[in-house]
Amino acid sequence: MSAHGDYDLGHTVAGWAGTAIGVLGSAVLGAAVITTSAAVLRLGLAVVVLAALTTWVLHLAGWGKPTGPRPPAGQGWRTRDTAARRGHPGCLGCRMAGRGRAAVVATPAPYAAPQQGDVPAGRGVRAGAV
Repeated sequence: MSAHGDYDLGHTVAGWAGTAIGVLGSAVLGAAVITTSAAVLRLGLAVVVLAALTTWVLHLAGWGKPTGPRPPAGQGWRTRDTAARRGHPGCLGCRMAGRGRAAVVATPAPYAAPQQGDVPAGRGVRAGAV
């Protein structure tokens, strides 16, 4: 049993990388407030956006986690999610990337009995022959 009990807290490569970059961006934003510099403010905002994009890309590459708890064997932070290519159901990040949508399956038309006057396939008038 871990120090946190039997909970899946979502410790993943995507989560740790996004958090580390986000903390760096927040520190740059704090420095921008102290120095009242618009250039540093823009840099800090760019780093925070980079954190979000990094987390999203790593999640799509399989280094995140699906929604909900994972089985205990898959709760390690270096465990790769092999189902990420198909998309996670109910995951906003996967839907934004075009994954996880239900595939449209063509249903065949129900069998219709031949009607009187139907011409069997291969028999009938050829095109141009009248």
